[in-house]
Amino acid sequence: MFELLLGRNPAFQALLRDAQTAAAANVTVLVAGETGTGKELLAQALHHHSARAAKPYATLNCAAIAEGLAESELFGHRRGAFTGADADGTGRLRAAHGGTLFLDEVDSLAPALQAKLLRFLESGEIQPVGETATRKVDVRLVAATNADLEARVACGLFRADLYYRLNVLPLHIPPLRQRPDDVPLLASHFMRLFAARYQRREAGFSVEALICMAEYAWPGNIRELRNVCERLAIFRAGELVGVGDLPPEIPGYSRPYGPVAGFPVKAHGRGAAGFGGGKYRMN
Repeated sequence: MFELLLGRNPAFQALLRDAQTAAAANVTVLVAGETGTGKELLAQALHHHSARAAKPYATLNCAAIAEGLAESELFGHRRGAFTGADADGTGRLRAAHGGTLFLDEVDSLAPALQAKLLRFLESGEIQPVGETATRKVDVRLVAATNADLEARVACGLFRADLYYRLNVLPLHIPPLRQRPDDVPLLASHFMRLFAARYQRREAGFSVEALICMAEYAWPGNIRELRNVCERLAIFRAGELVGVGDLPPEIPGYSRPYGPVAGFPVKAHGRGAAGFGGGKYRMN
């Protein structure tokens, strides 16, 4: 699945090399990166390229569940342990036995749950809610965060001992604004993807449009770029996407006659030599 993580940027390529090495190691991985950078896709690649690939892969977004239910979601529960517990609950750790559990937004865990997760990492044992006995579980943990965990540790919001347990193999995904040379590759990939999905002719980009896109900060990162390309694939099918077709949050380019540094431009069509109306296609 590493082939789905697209990018030629040197920093991103270094990340992929580190991730491929980490995949083979049966230790905890902490993936850091801004929202929309592809942390879950990287976690899936780590699992599928590990010795656990044939075993289950489970996920839990720690910020998306109510605090009162988080413990049972993670560790499971016994029937009758709390109101609404009409049957035994497996929990994500037991569901991932033998395989990998991806904990997204791990910084959102409440302090009491941080302590119990630490115990699991130290002993390999869990205690479902409502049970007195512990159970052994064999799970590799891949945790992800878009927060500065070291800063949260310094503020007393995250346990230092848990942070060090999670941070055995750290991987940091660079934001898209630090990878402007990857914007054409990603944009072209998404346009092909959505043209096929919606059975429409594939649109191309003018060089001016690509320069605007490469200079844009992309606060939503790859997720935002994907959404933009999906809209363009639907509304500009088979057309040349120009600057005026881009969303209003993407401003006009500031360097009209020169590419962004490290930006591999190949233009075709009238005016291509001066970036004046050329059409960009990835080779």
